[in-house]
Amino acid sequence: MTDAPSGTPPASRADTLLEFPTDFPLKIMGERHDDFAQVVVEVVLRHAPDFDPATLGMRPSSGGRYIGLTATIRATSKAQLDALYMELSAHPMVKVVL
Repeated sequence: MTDAPSGTPPASRADTLLEFPTDFPLKIMGERHDDFAQVVVEVVLRHAPDFDPATLGMRPSSGGRYIGLTATIRATSKAQLDALYMELSAHPMVKVVL
């Protein structure tokens, strides 16, 4: 077993494979509503204030009932991503967050 470098607890290294800060794409799916994108942008901005809403990607499903959004944020920590995922996942308009 390899020892952690001094000052780095083993648990913190194992928490994530990402190195922060990093650009991180979020995929958010929900039923198609006129205000779905705006609602998602508001949630994203609470956790990533530097997110540019103009970069939000939108793609309707083949049947047109659902819409997929891609928001690429500058993630600064695992805690930031966890909080954002939790808030998006808890929103009643959101079906899936990847």
